[in-house]
Amino acid sequence: MSKRERAAIVGVGAVACAACCAGPVLGFLAALAAGTVLGVALFGVVGLVVAIIGISWLIRRRRRQAARRPTPAEVVLALPTMRARP
Repeated sequence: MSKRERAAIVGVGAVACAACCAGPVLGFLAALAAGTVLGVALFGVVGLVVAIIGISWLIRRRRRQAARRPTPAEVVLALPTMRARP
């Protein structure tokens, strides 16, 4: 058997291996890609929910504080008083 025949056998074996293993390898890569896309989408949805909860809490808090502040018509101005020292 010559070197050329050995190289041809090795080449045919490599092509056969690539053809046989291509399906599972591509399936594994597709599963990784799908998992990555799903993870990113889930992370984005959770982040959006947390942001909505935080923003609504902040808006509600600011509205409550604004409702507690007296309006200019309710402010009563009084002259400062001097207390005698005991």
